[in-house]
Amino acid sequence: MSNQYVHAQEVIQRIDQLAPKWMAMDWDPIGLQVGSRNKRVKKIMVTLDVIEPVIDEAIREGVDFIFAHHPLIFKPLKRIDPDTSQGRTIQKLMKHDITVYAAHTNLDVASGGVNDLLADVIGMTDTEVLVDTVEDKLKKLVVFVPESHADAVREALGEAGAGFIGDYSHCTFNTPGTGTFLPHEGTDPHIGEQGKLEFVDEVKIETIYPMSIEKDVMAAMHRAHPYEEVAYDLLVLDNPGNRLGIGRIGKPEEEITVGELAQQLKEKFSLEGVRVVGDLDKKVKKIAVSGGEGNDFISKALVKGADVFITGDIKYHFAHDAWMEGMAVIDPGHNIEKVMIDGMAGLLSEWIKAKGSETEVYRSKEQTDPFKFV
Repeated sequence: MSNQYVHAQEVIQRIDQLAPKWMAMDWDPIGLQVGSRNKRVKKIMVTLDVIEPVIDEAIREGVDFIFAHHPLIFKPLKRIDPDTSQGRTIQKLMKHDITVYAAHTNLDVASGGVNDLLADVIGMTDTEVLVDTVEDKLKKLVVFVPESHADAVREALGEAGAGFIGDYSHCTFNTPGTGTFLPHEGTDPHIGEQGKLEFVDEVKIETIYPMSIEKDVMAAMHRAHPYEEVAYDLLVLDNPGNRLGIGRIGKPEEEITVGELAQQLKEKFSLEGVRVVGDLDKKVKKIAVSGGEGNDFISKALVKGADVFITGDIKYHFAHDAWMEGMAVIDPGHNIEKVMIDGMAGLLSEWIKAKGSETEVYRSKEQTDPFKFV
């Protein structure tokens, strides 16, 4: 396969850049599910679910890498039985050398992920995280740079996202000093020569960055730094980092009632119907949303003042609790998370285009919602 196709490991790294694994819940079996990461990828499919009809679609379309939101394997397997749908699915994937990679709760949490995409479709403004689950911890980079390259390194670090404090970017602290080093046999020093102790005017550059962009920051530093071996320190800070989490809460774009919002959701997601709890004529000033099962988040939505909670799965007794507290609930079904198909396919397409690759991105068209209204 041509080197013009992206490598599977590159695709995985791009997904992990958007939705790092550390953002996921500890019970969530995200990541590589089936197949190899060591191959070139001709065609990527983005799908919500990995079920047998989707695999058949992938085979028909010549797909060799599947990026899914819902993992195929949630519990450890004791056997792969081709007489079951899951067994046949895994058998087909292996036979056709199709890699499956899943980003689930980490993609729910991620900025620009499932819940942000849902908030955009719903028409929410001034959105915030509904339930904090993780913190993007802050770290400090201390790097020693010859004076001749200090400007270049500072600029590279800032462009990579380091040095943001509030609404200010490219924040650094710089201390001049003298660096020493003695190049040994086998080295190729930018300054000096083997066997001779060198004294160089250097600048100690200090800056902070969120842990989620560490790979980008480190790569930028190494590209801009002239030395063969870069001297730097990484420190974990106690300063509070950006809080990330499940769900979003915000305001509607315009004045709307619960009934009108339910009808809009029905139309926007091409649904046969939605379940609604509460007063249809109630004015909505604040909306909470959680794409998947939102039963555990009802109390948080209430505390944060939501007039209506939109969630993909609501249980009977939890619906009672919301109703008795005066909060409306709209349940359009778990399948609304299919917004990730267009969102993630668009992101991957832009990335692949920028790389000049021939790899294609395909949006799954197979219907995976198991429910029908009769």
